[in-house]
Amino acid sequence: MLKFTIDASRCIQCAACVDDCPAGIIRLQDNVPYIPEKLESRCIHCQHCLAVCPAGALSILGKDPDHSDPVAPPDPQAMASRIRSRRSVRSYSPDPVPAQELDQLLATLAYAPTGRNERQVRLTVVDDPVVMESIRQQTMAGIRMATARGTIPDHLSFLSRMLDPFDAGRDIIFRHAPHMLIASAPDKGATPWADVFISLSYFELMAQSMGLGTLWCGYAMWALRDVVPELLAKLGVPGDHQAMYVMLFGYPAVSYARTVQRSPRSVHRVRPEDVSIQMGQDK
Repeated sequence: MLKFTIDASRCIQCAACVDDCPAGIIRLQDNVPYIPEKLESRCIHCQHCLAVCPAGALSILGKDPDHSDPVAPPDPQAMASRIRSRRSVRSYSPDPVPAQELDQLLATLAYAPTGRNERQVRLTVVDDPVVMESIRQQTMAGIRMATARGTIPDHLSFLSRMLDPFDAGRDIIFRHAPHMLIASAPDKGATPWADVFISLSYFELMAQSMGLGTLWCGYAMWALRDVVPELLAKLGVPGDHQAMYVMLFGYPAVSYARTVQRSPRSVHRVRPEDVSIQMGQDK
C-alpha cells in the first residue's frame, strides 16, 4: 500500500503532484489528487509528489510532510569553492570518527539518486580502526601469498611492488586510514556502477563539510576484488554485487591552504547547425 493521502484542509488543488509524477499515475477526482489502486505498482517511491506540494497537503508511504526539511538552495559560490577545494587525502590521523558523526554522514547517502530509484546500493562500513588494521594485514598477506604463487593477474602485478614498502612501515594501499567505505550494487540493477559512484560522491562532499578527508582507492578495490575476494565476502559484500568501489576516510593529517588551478575539461557545445545537419542526413 502506498498510503497516498491528501489533507483536504491544506490542498490548494494546484495539481503540481499530478504534473511532476515521473510514473504519471496520479489522477484528479473533483480536483483532488489520488492514485488508482491498479496503478500503485508503477510507483517508484521517489516521493516527488510529497516534495513538490507547496501546501504540504500530501502524504505518501506514511511520510508526514511536516517532518521534511524546507528546500534552501546552497550559495553557488560556496558550493563551487567546496568542489574546488576537494583533495585526495593520503595521510590520516589515527583518531577515529565519532559514531554520531559517522551516522550523520551515512544518513545523507539515503538521498543519493539511483537508476529507477532502485536504491540497491549497499554501504559496507569499517568504523573500527582495529578492524581496519586487520583488513590491512590480511590484504597484504593475501598479496604476499599470491605473489609467491605467481597467481596475481598481470594487470595487477604492481600490487606486489607494494610489499617492500609495507614491510618498511609504508602503507601505499590503505594509507593508514582509520576507516573505509565500500559501496556496492547488484549487477542486474538499472545503473549499478553509476549508483555506486554517485553515492560515494555524495559521501565525499558531506565528509569534506565535516572536516574529514577521503580517497577514492582503486588499489584497495583491485586488491579486495581480484586478489583476496574471500576477505571481501567476510566483510559482508554480497557475491552478486559486481559494481563496487572503495573510499578511505578519516581525519586528515595534512591541511591544504588553497585550491589548485585547473583548466576546464573538454567541453563540446552542440550548435543549432549540428542538429540541422544531422536531421538533414536522416531525411
